[in-house]
Amino acid sequence: MNDPDLQPAEREDSRRATHAHRAESRAANPPGHAANAAHAAQAPHAPLAAGASLHATAVPVQPKTTAARVAAVTLVAMIALAVTWEGWLAPLRPGGSLLVLKALPLLSALPGVWRRRLYTLQWASMLILLYFAEGVVRGWSDHGLSARLGWLQAVLAVIFFASTLAYVGPFKRAAKRRAKQAAAEAANGTAGSETRHD
Repeated sequence: MNDPDLQPAEREDSRRATHAHRAESRAANPPGHAANAAHAAQAPHAPLAAGASLHATAVPVQPKTTAARVAAVTLVAMIALAVTWEGWLAPLRPGGSLLVLKALPLLSALPGVWRRRLYTLQWASMLILLYFAEGVVRGWSDHGLSARLGWLQAVLAVIFFASTLAYVGPFKRAAKRRAKQAAAEAANGTAGSETRHD
């Protein structure tokens, strides 16, 4: 007789027990638990991420604009010297010499040097050594005005070479540091992936 009355009560008790079990599950495993677990799994690699952000926000290279300007002005002076020296000041032959064509390589480097392109500055600094050598040889072997112009060319070549190195040097050192940092980060990443697989 009481069975029909007891069944709804048993159902209500069952519902209450189910709700209580779910509440305990939520308390034991909050919604952010999965995210926290994933974050905890990645915790060993937190220093690497921090290091990567530090490298990404590293202070950029401060270019030495004065050195670049000196290099450009010196190059213009060397071009003018080559043309006037071999054209009419003290040419090897009266009326001008074909050595005036030695201004062409310098002239081809001028646009890149003026725009401070690192590649142009690098190869121009190597090219200028030939003009330094010629200036020293002409300074020792020639006489009079030609010898003085030779020494002037050698001095201008030294100034150009030094100012070019002063401008390009910080960029080359920064590139080396970035390469080392990238290699270190790659090594740390490889070690971290191997640790996870183990």
